[in-house]
Amino acid sequence: MDERRKGHKIFEERHNAVRIAPIIVNLGILGFAHGHVNAYCNRWRERPEMGVRVVAGWDHDAARMEKNCAVYGLRAYADADALLADSDVQAVIVAAEISLHTDLVERTAAAGKAIVLQKPMALTLPEADRIVAAVNRYGVPFTMAWQMRVDPQNVKIKALLQSGELGQVFMVRRRHGLGVHLWPNFTELWHAKPELNRDIWADDAAHAIDFILWLLGEPESVTAEIVTLHDPRVPMDNGVALFRYPNGPLAEVSCSFVCPALENTVEVIAEKGSIVQNYGDVPSCNVPRPADACGLKWYTVESGDWTCSDIPSPANHGERIAGLAGPLAEFLRGERPPIATAEEGRAALRMTLACYVSVREGRRVWLDDPAIDQV
Repeated sequence: MDERRKGHKIFEERHNAVRIAPIIVNLGILGFAHGHVNAYCNRWRERPEMGVRVVAGWDHDAARMEKNCAVYGLRAYADADALLADSDVQAVIVAAEISLHTDLVERTAAAGKAIVLQKPMALTLPEADRIVAAVNRYGVPFTMAWQMRVDPQNVKIKALLQSGELGQVFMVRRRHGLGVHLWPNFTELWHAKPELNRDIWADDAAHAIDFILWLLGEPESVTAEIVTLHDPRVPMDNGVALFRYPNGPLAEVSCSFVCPALENTVEVIAEKGSIVQNYGDVPSCNVPRPADACGLKWYTVESGDWTCSDIPSPANHGERIAGLAGPLAEFLRGERPPIATAEEGRAALRMTLACYVSVREGRRVWLDDPAIDQV
C-alpha cells in the first residue's frame, strides 16, 4: 500500500471509529500563535453539538502552551511528534507561526491526521509546494482556515455574481484593514518578526487576496504598490493591488494596517447593478454604527432600487472569526468539502507574493512569472 493510501486509511479508520452517534472528532492544536484558534476553541466548547472536542496542545513557546492548555483543559505535549503519535487525536489545527507551517504540516500528514491550516499557507512558494506534496502524498483531509469564504454575507455576494442577475462584472474592490500597526507593542509580537512572519501584507492582506481568488478565480496579472508609512520597524502597512482578469473584471485589494475606523468593505460594479457590503472587517465592524445599518445591499437596474439583505452583520469581528468554527466542524466530521484546498492555498500565496515582485520591479507581473518563486 503506497503512503498516500496508507495515510488516508489511517485517518478513515480513526474517523470512522467515532461515527457511532454522536460523531465526535478529537482535535489537537499545534501552536497557539494565531489568535483565531482561540475563537474556534471557545465556540466548540460552548457548542458541543458541533462535534469537535479539543483534547491536546503543543507550542514551541512553553509559556504560551501552558497558558492555553490550562484554559481549555488540554493535554500538553512538550514535543509535537508526541501529540501526533496520540491515537486519541484524529485531526490537528496548525496555528503556529508561519515559518513553522511547512514542517508541521509534513509531520501531521505523515501521521495520518486531518489538517486545518491557518493563513497564510507558508512564507514562500517552495514551502507551499512541500505542503501540497505532503497532503497529496499521504491523502489526508486538508483545509485552509479562510474565514472570508464562509462569511454568510460573502457567500451571498458570490451567489449573486454566479446567478447572472447582475450581468457582466466590471470591477470588484475589497477593502480590508486592521489598526495593529498603531498598537504601541506591535513590534514585540511575532507578527513583526521576519524570522517568523514575512510582514503584515503577506500575513493579513492574504485574507482579501484569497477572497478575490474565491470570488473570481486566478487572475492573469497584478500591479501593486505597497509602502511603509507609519513605523519603519513594521513594513508594508498600506498597499493596493490591482488584479487583472482576461476580458475583465478588474479586482482591487486595498489594505491599511494603520486604520482606526472605516465602513465599506466590498464594492462590485456590474452591467445590471451594483453590490455594497459594509462592516466586514475589524475597522468597520468594531466601531459604532447606526442601529438600522444595512450590512449588505445590492442595486439592480431592473428594479431601480436597493435591496437590503436580511443577513445580519456580526456585532464585532471576533464573532465573525468564531463563525468559522461551524464550517470547520462540518469539514472535520466529513460533512462538507474543504473550505479551501492545499492547491488553493498555494494559489492565494502566489497572488500575494506576486505583489512583492510588482513593488520591487515597478511593473505589472504575470502570475506565471518565475520571479514569484524566488520571493
